[in-house]
Amino acid sequence: MNSSGMNHYLEAAERSAKWHAGYKAAMKKCRFDTIAVHGLYSMQEALDYNQGSIIEPIYMSSSQAYRDSDEMEAALSYQIPTWCYSRIGNPSMYYLEGVLAMLETYGSDLDASCCATSSGMAAIFSACEPFLSVDPKRPNSPMNFVATCQVYGGTFQQFAIRKQQEKGSEWRKVINSSDIREWEKLIDENTRFLYGEMPSNPGQAFFDLEAVAKLAHKYGIPLIIDNTVGSPALIRPLTWGAHIVIQSVTKSLTTSGFGVAGAVIARKNLILKIDNETLKADFATYIKALPNRDNGPNISPMNAVLTLNDIRTLRSKMDLMSRSTMKVAKYLEQHKHIEQVDYLGLESHPLHKLAKKYMILVDSEQDELYNEKVNRYGHLMSFRIKGSIQDTRDVFDAFQRIWRATDLGRIKSVATIPAISTHQQQGEEARKIADVPPNLIRLCVGAEHPDDIIADLDQALAVMDGKKTISTSPEFSAGGASSARLRKN
Repeated sequence: MNSSGMNHYLEAAERSAKWHAGYKAAMKKCRFDTIAVHGLYSMQEALDYNQGSIIEPIYMSSSQAYRDSDEMEAALSYQIPTWCYSRIGNPSMYYLEGVLAMLETYGSDLDASCCATSSGMAAIFSACEPFLSVDPKRPNSPMNFVATCQVYGGTFQQFAIRKQQEKGSEWRKVINSSDIREWEKLIDENTRFLYGEMPSNPGQAFFDLEAVAKLAHKYGIPLIIDNTVGSPALIRPLTWGAHIVIQSVTKSLTTSGFGVAGAVIARKNLILKIDNETLKADFATYIKALPNRDNGPNISPMNAVLTLNDIRTLRSKMDLMSRSTMKVAKYLEQHKHIEQVDYLGLESHPLHKLAKKYMILVDSEQDELYNEKVNRYGHLMSFRIKGSIQDTRDVFDAFQRIWRATDLGRIKSVATIPAISTHQQQGEEARKIADVPPNLIRLCVGAEHPDDIIADLDQALAVMDGKKTISTSPEFSAGGASSARLRKN
C-alpha cells in the first residue's frame, strides 16, 4: 500500500463528504415538495460530472473503475465512498436513498439513512433479519418478535413460514393492535423487535404509534413500521419514535407502476440493547454494505430512477387520491349492498380519532389552498359486500373502469379480493384473525375523477339487483390472437 497515495483519496473523500453534508443540511431546510423534486442531486454535481443534466442520470453500469490500486483498496475497505459494484451501491441508488431518508425525517432534526432494495419484501427481510441472528452470549436462547397480524399477505408468509416455521423464530401475533397492553404482555427478554403496518393492507388496522414506540424504547428493542400505504406525505413514523421504516416503494411512491422497489429507512445512532456498534450507528448503511452485499437484495439502477421520477409529485398525488378515496368511501358507506366500509377517514371508523392524530397532509398549513393542517387518510380502503362469496365475485367481475389486479398505489384505480389473492396462502384461520373475510374487496383509488369511479362501483353493485351488465372488454386483445387471453363464455 502506498500511504501517500491512499491519503490523497482519503483527504478527497473527506472534502467531498463535508461538501455533501452541507448541501444535505441546506436541502433539509426546504419544503417537502422541493426535497421530493431535487433530493440530493445538485446543480454542481450535474455540471461537474453529468454533462449538465438537470435530471438524475441512470447509471446503467455493473461496476466502477478505479484510477489505481490505492483508490481501489480505499474503496473496497469502505474508507471512501464508492460505487464498486451495483449489487452494493450505484449513483442512481444513492439519489433515491438520499431523497427517501430526507422525506421520512421531514419536519424533524433526525438524521437517517436509507438502503433501497429490489422489492418491498426484500426491504422487510433486510430490516428484520439482522435482529434474528444468534446471540453469541446466549447461543441456545429462543428468539421471538412481536408483530401485528394485520399485515400484507406476503409479510404474513415471510413471518409465519420463512421466519417461524423454517428458522424457529417465534412470531408473537398482536391481534388487537390498538390495545397497548396486548403489545406489552407479548414482550420478554428474548424479543428481538416490534413490527407494525399502519394503515394495514387491506383492513385499515391502526395503532397508537407513539405509545408503541415508548414500549420499544422501554425494552431497548427496535420498532419497525411498514409505511407503504401512508407514505411520508401523510405520516412519518421515525418522527414519532420508530427506529426503522419499511417502504414497498413499488406502491404509493411509484404511482406509475413502472418500477418495483423497496426501502429501509432508519434513524442513525439507535439506542438499543444490541452488541453491534456498527449496526446501531448507521443501520441502513450497515445492511447495505454488509448483509445485503452478501445476500444481494438491493435495487437496480433503472428501478431507482423510475421511482425517483414518480416521487417528485408525491404530496400532491397523495392529497388528490386521498380526497377521492374519501368521496368514494362516503358513497359506499350509504349503499344498500355494502355491509361495512373500512376507511380511516370515515368518522364511523372506530380508529378514526386515533388516525386523525397521525395522518396529516405534510405542509398543508403552508399550502395556500388550506392554510391549516388537514387530515388525509390515503388511497387504500376496503368494503364488504352484504351477500355471499359469489355475490362478491359478481360485483368484482362487473368492474369496467376499476382494474382487477393485486397491485395498489397506482395512478389508476385497482381492486382485488384479498381472500383469493394477496392473502390466499395464509389460510382461512389466519385470515379470520387478521379480519380478511371472503366478502371483502380492497380498492385503491387512483387519480381519475372520483365520480367516474363511483359510477363504475354503482353499475357493478347493480348486479346484486339482478341487472345485467355488459362487459366492455373485447374477446381478443389489440395485440392479436397470439397475445390474447381466452375469456370465459
